[in-house]
Amino acid sequence: MSLAVILAFSTTVVLLCLLSSKVSSWLNMPTLLLFLGVGMLSGSEGFGGFAFTNAQTANYIGSVAMAFILFSGGFDTRWKSVRQVLLIGGLLSSLGVLLTALCVGLFAWFFLGWLWPENNPSLAWCLLLGSIISSTDAAAVFSILRSRKVSLSGKLQPLLEFESGSNDPMAAFLTVFMVGIVTAENTSGGTVPLLQYCNIFPMFLLKMVLGIACGWALGKGTVWLYNKIDFEYDGLYYVLAFVCVMLTFASTELIHGNGFMAVYVAGMVLGNSRFIFHNSIGKFYDGFAWLMQVILFSMLGLLSFPSQIWEIKWAGGAIAAFLLLVARPVAVFLSMLRSNFSLSERVLVSWVGLRGGAPIMLATFPLLAKLNGGAQMFHIVFFIVLISVMLQGMTIMPLARWLKLDMPLRNDPRVPLSFENTGTMDASSREFWVDERADQKTLAELGLPKAALVMLIRRDDKFLIPQGP
Repeated sequence: MSLAVILAFSTTVVLLCLLSSKVSSWLNMPTLLLFLGVGMLSGSEGFGGFAFTNAQTANYIGSVAMAFILFSGGFDTRWKSVRQVLLIGGLLSSLGVLLTALCVGLFAWFFLGWLWPENNPSLAWCLLLGSIISSTDAAAVFSILRSRKVSLSGKLQPLLEFESGSNDPMAAFLTVFMVGIVTAENTSGGTVPLLQYCNIFPMFLLKMVLGIACGWALGKGTVWLYNKIDFEYDGLYYVLAFVCVMLTFASTELIHGNGFMAVYVAGMVLGNSRFIFHNSIGKFYDGFAWLMQVILFSMLGLLSFPSQIWEIKWAGGAIAAFLLLVARPVAVFLSMLRSNFSLSERVLVSWVGLRGGAPIMLATFPLLAKLNGGAQMFHIVFFIVLISVMLQGMTIMPLARWLKLDMPLRNDPRVPLSFENTGTMDASSREFWVDERADQKTLAELGLPKAALVMLIRRDDKFLIPQGP
């Protein structure tokens, strides 16, 4: 296949994904689900007829995409909002993920043993399945809420944002660990000793500590470099932004740390620090993360075979129902046992645990390791994600309204003027909301600081340029 054909096909798929995002709000479903649909329709069993079966390429591209998505999520996370939910969010993203993996794995072991008696999967295989499907994707949730101009009240919004960004590294660690266990079983032809499972705890601590330490150190180093280096060409700052993510992920993995945790922490460090071109770099990361999401979901859709998804519909449907109705609520209520969140808030957190691109990407690890039943596991995970996004995605807002936990989302129009710190002056932009006490007053009568310079005035959705003193 020529380069021109590959480029024409891939860019057409990306364009179709972008166009499909315009109808997501009409259909009341996450944009990411439509990206998956475009990929499936473009595959070998769809209208596109493009055969894509390279698990290694999918795994490599998926890992890079997840690194940028997590980095962008960390960059957009404000430390002030996360600090108040740090403990509960940390429990949800660690203990909650572990409990979900255990519950789903044990259920799958019993159910699949009954459903497929002639091909009874091992406990380790089922625990690997539970590990893959254990993380959530709150980005899909908030795309629905924003499309309907709805937000969540109290500390729910920062809690879910922090959980979604920090639980993917835990799920990735469990997946890689269980792939090693299943591989050892296949090699030896017997059950792995229980003692080998106990290695998960020191390995987890080592990888997470290294991931957090590397992410913090490289994030601080990048901030220092931005403020000290003086590139002759502004475009090189964006190249540095790209290099920061890749270097953080790769160097952490090389020393056997958790690269996904490292990029999330590094993103938080950069997002909450002051450095030149901060706003522009943030927009660059946001745009690049969206590109990675388009590539990730459409590629995973290409990798799937709808006919094989239909073959595992009973297994996937039963595991999905158990995950949504039992495993996730049990994990949430146990993780939030000592918190001050109300019962209704815990119920909503339990239901908001959508599965998204991370589980499907993690399902490429068994394919890459050539495990027995790897393709079957991939399509079970794919089916569970489809059920989760469609069912939960369409019922989140009605449930939030019924529990009285929704609130209007402030819709800020695009500002025609933005301030960018280029390191040439000590200034920053601020936004002030004024009430009726400012009626019939001039700017000079508002008592603003003497050094303040009013650049724009917003009235409803219109912007005015102030004139005069």
